[in-house]
Amino acid sequence: MGRWLEHTVTTEVQAPAAKVWEVWSDLEAMPRWMRWIESVKPLEDPDLTDWTLAAQGFRFSWKARITQRVEAQQLHWQSVGGLPTKGAVRFYPEADDRTVVKLSVAYELPRVLAPLMEPSILGGIVTKELQANLDRFRDLVEAGG
Repeated sequence: MGRWLEHTVTTEVQAPAAKVWEVWSDLEAMPRWMRWIESVKPLEDPDLTDWTLAAQGFRFSWKARITQRVEAQQLHWQSVGGLPTKGAVRFYPEADDRTVVKLSVAYELPRVLAPLMEPSILGGIVTKELQANLDRFRDLVEAGG
């Protein structure tokens, strides 16, 4: 067992929650805006996806199950194999044309990385990357994505 790390980032999107939800829900398109995600492939079960992350010379794969889905409000997931991960994305309508998106991601630091990197340093890198990803997502939605 490794150590669990958790990160939360937020951005404001100039679009209605339904549009933000629609773009987020296209999981296969996530590599367009989530830089470390190499691929997301849907499986036969509509709540199950196969993920591959490639970053800094490391590659990790896992399957994730959607554990809660409330359209245009929130989506929760948890891994069911591979890299232990869980998280949630929530959509908060601030106005008819503005939505706050809050992304929380938790993962177990793989043992192979533990001796190579201080968790607090890795945490800072991951938080910055998640914020950059969420900002790219915002830009994609606002560009009509």
